[in-house]
Amino acid sequence: MELSRILIRELNDYQLIELREQEGDRSFPIVIGLPEAQEIERRLKGVATKRPLTHQLLASVLNELGATLESVTINDLAEHTFFATLDIRKPSGEIAHIDARPSDAIALAVAAGCPVYAEEHVLEEASQDVETPDASFFEPEEEEDDEDDEGL
Repeated sequence: MELSRILIRELNDYQLIELREQEGDRSFPIVIGLPEAQEIERRLKGVATKRPLTHQLLASVLNELGATLESVTINDLAEHTFFATLDIRKPSGEIAHIDARPSDAIALAVAAGCPVYAEEHVLEEASQDVETPDASFFEPEEEEDDEDDEGL
């Protein structure tokens, strides 16, 4: 999967990111919070912060402990809520799968440059055909024009 789109509307409580298959035709949106969306956007743009933010802190802790974030897996979808795991290689070589919110997991994946995977059953349930996505949410909101209603 690759992060194909991020939409930030600061007046909304929720934001959208879209994940798309790298070698396929499926994609799906995930609703996330504004702080997580801004962190992902900062990471994608390479914007540095003066002090470590939460995702940077966790990445530093993993590094200091000799662990590596190998990948992120979007592993479930239940009642319109996505679930994810951080797939972390311990110094022993063992892989630990740590439950995480997809927004936090994706922010860490962007920071670490590691892949994001989605389980097949999640793709089947949540995906949209890339050729004909319902992209209405990604379109700018049009302001209503009262003048158009005159004379009706």
